[in-house]
Amino acid sequence: MQAVILAAGMGKRLGELTKGNTKCMIEVGGETLISRLLHQLDKFNLSRVVMVVGYKAKELQDYLATLTVNTPVEFVVNEVFDKTNNIYSLYLAKEWLTKEDTLLFESDIIMEDAVIAKLVQHPYPNLALVDKYENWMDGTVVTLDNENRILRFIPNNQFKYEEIPSYYKTVNVYKFSREFSTSMYVPFLEAYCKALGKNEYYEQVLRVITMVDNSGMRALPLEGEQWYEIDDIQDLDIAESIFSDSQYDLLCSRYGGYWRYPQLLDFCYLVNPYFPNQRLRDELAANFDKLLTEYPSGQRVNDLLVAKDFGVKQDYIAVGNGAAELIKVLSEQMMGRVGVVRPTFEEYPNRFMPEQLVTYTAKAPDFHYTADDLMAYFADKDIWSLVLINPDNPSGNYIPYKDCLRLAQWCQEKDIVLVLDESFIDFSEEHPTFFDNAVLEQYDHLVVIKSISKSYGVPGLRLGILATSNASLMTGIRRSLSIWNINSFGEFFLQILGKYETAYTTAMDAFREERKRFVEALKTIPYLRVLPSEANYVLCEVKAPHSPRELAIRLLKESKILIKDCTKKCDGSYIRLAVRDTKDNDRLVEALKKL
Repeated sequence: MQAVILAAGMGKRLGELTKGNTKCMIEVGGETLISRLLHQLDKFNLSRVVMVVGYKAKELQDYLATLTVNTPVEFVVNEVFDKTNNIYSLYLAKEWLTKEDTLLFESDIIMEDAVIAKLVQHPYPNLALVDKYENWMDGTVVTLDNENRILRFIPNNQFKYEEIPSYYKTVNVYKFSREFSTSMYVPFLEAYCKALGKNEYYEQVLRVITMVDNSGMRALPLEGEQWYEIDDIQDLDIAESIFSDSQYDLLCSRYGGYWRYPQLLDFCYLVNPYFPNQRLRDELAANFDKLLTEYPSGQRVNDLLVAKDFGVKQDYIAVGNGAAELIKVLSEQMMGRVGVVRPTFEEYPNRFMPEQLVTYTAKAPDFHYTADDLMAYFADKDIWSLVLINPDNPSGNYIPYKDCLRLAQWCQEKDIVLVLDESFIDFSEEHPTFFDNAVLEQYDHLVVIKSISKSYGVPGLRLGILATSNASLMTGIRRSLSIWNINSFGEFFLQILGKYETAYTTAMDAFREERKRFVEALKTIPYLRVLPSEANYVLCEVKAPHSPRELAIRLLKESKILIKDCTKKCDGSYIRLAVRDTKDNDRLVEALKKL
């Protein structure tokens, strides 16, 4: 068996990265694509590798001469690479195709060893590797019958989104037997090139062949094996985060966008697993076209919406593009020194210079603290404001409502602005709220913030709210917010939210029950100590022989589960686990047990 690699293209969409070298010479995880592929193929005892080169052919050949590769490499040169497409490159290699069984690759595909092994080891002689269609994929898709025969090749212009469940993406990796190439593929390839020209794709030939009865081609679906096609800098960035040895750090540095990784199970970011319900989702979907094509209302109207939803006077409340926007805007109004608790949500302390911060450090083993602890510590500190996340993140520590009221009174008397972030309060057993006109009016030194994204399970909408009766502070905040700071989808969600109040209450009850069950399951893991939590996450101390980073890396590599390593945040061996639904939570517990 031999391999043919198509590597003649210019890779224009990679811009500066391919000005001086070919696309297959770009690096992913510290190794070029072609070096990685050739070393992978070395493991399969192939007779040869035939490379069709064109753009920067000499540079590529000189580079390959520096690699330690055991499999002999032959070259076919496409002199008109800039005027043709890959159908012509493969046409130039047609004599090689008829010599023996062939593995066919494109040089811009990166894949794990298991992808190639799956193809080589499968007994069927003529196979097209395919994968269940996901939103990141682009290019030709196919449909299959129950025996994995390819029914249709579907180009982009015939792609129908409503048919996605039946689609498979071609991976552009194939196995052709010598007989298939000689009697079927090469004759069709020659005829197609003569009839329709050289500026096409070789998959068009396969499309024609599948129309022939008993063509001999079958699809081989992947089952979770990793691969990625690199066409532009965005693809390269994602490929790095999948195939680099630093995968965990690269994924964490993205701060979300994990819908690009359909197989990834995210236990890192914190949302509500039980809301919104399907009916609310359907209502959003039913209005998609109008919301996409029309402007949202301005700040005044959207503030009115959240005032309605949360029962607060419009003058006291503002809506933001996520709580993060409101935290930024609020921090710009905060003068003097700021009291913070650590470990905590770093978005607040990161907004200030280190010399502005006065830090109360909650102590291990449980990082528990009370309102009295905070009042005692900050009593003799000269601070302008005090920030409290309740329940706190990542510890899950909770200060009861009556004690928070005492803290608000103490801050009022001390002329300290209390910033109370209750983004996770709805997940607590007590689940009170400070979005209350009477409380806000009694304590004009109180600012309350809530992340709608976290509580209501809609982080993609980017919604947060802030409330205070402090008129001067609110004036400064409103001036800093843009007139259209939330989009039409966020506005519509706020418009309809009141209809789903009962569904939300039911969802939160279901969440609290699942959290109890999940915590008990985690307690069966011998190397974890589970800390009490009133939030939608659980902090766990990791005991020997494991470490938090090792757990995080192994879970990602072996089970495609992402967790939060809190070593730096908590100054100790801790991980934070989001609470998801029963199915996902059980998958995590089973993965932890296997370690």
